[in-house]
Amino acid sequence: MNDYEVKAFREVSIWHRAMLRSPGYFNRLSKKVQDRINKIIPEKVHSAITTAIKQMFRVVLFGSEWTTANARTEGSLEVREAVVLEKIKFYKHTAAAEGGITGAGGILLGLADFPLLLGIKIKLLFEIASVYGFDTGDYRERLYLLHIFQLAFCSDQRRKEIYQKIRDWENISQQLPEDIHEFDWRTFQQEYRDYIDLAKMAQLVPIIGAPVGAIVNYRLITKLGKTAMNAYRLRLQKRLK
Repeated sequence: MNDYEVKAFREVSIWHRAMLRSPGYFNRLSKKVQDRINKIIPEKVHSAITTAIKQMFRVVLFGSEWTTANARTEGSLEVREAVVLEKIKFYKHTAAAEGGITGAGGILLGLADFPLLLGIKIKLLFEIASVYGFDTGDYRERLYLLHIFQLAFCSDQRRKEIYQKIRDWENISQQLPEDIHEFDWRTFQQEYRDYIDLAKMAQLVPIIGAPVGAIVNYRLITKLGKTAMNAYRLRLQKRLK
């Protein structure tokens, strides 16, 4: 390995320890509060939200292929990651601009931010996967994107479970359901919604909605990009062993 690869894989080791760290007191307390709120929400509402999120993800996950470059087959890790960092930078600014515009538009435009931001996040994941050399035309690679998304925006209680799947993806991918309907969308939507709810609610407030929307979206893309980089580094590291 060259110096850059040594540095990158050292960062993966640090990330690995962070993923396996037990949740702190405030994280556990926050999760308990969120679980109680979810129990209060009527089942019909949960079902409607789950269906809506599932449909949005199906459209974005299985409708982005025509706008995504083919898997990259050349270039060192350093060269590839320079490209990845530029893409993350571009999508961070795109998401910040989108959040600022929808946040300034009040409740109606603020609500439109959810599907727009979702599309930006998934498109970024497709781009990152292709740069690292993974073929997103493969159904299993698209589900890997979904697991990266989960890992970036799940509770600390679920983080370790999802990370273990990503860590053992070569085996896990052979056991995946062929039908995307079999994916656990209920848990997925609750975890994602709980993660971003408070910040996104502030985006609906007049006057402060624009700066809040811009800052929150920027940070969400930053976290997603960092998670994706380490998730793909992990797979490349296993290939080198």
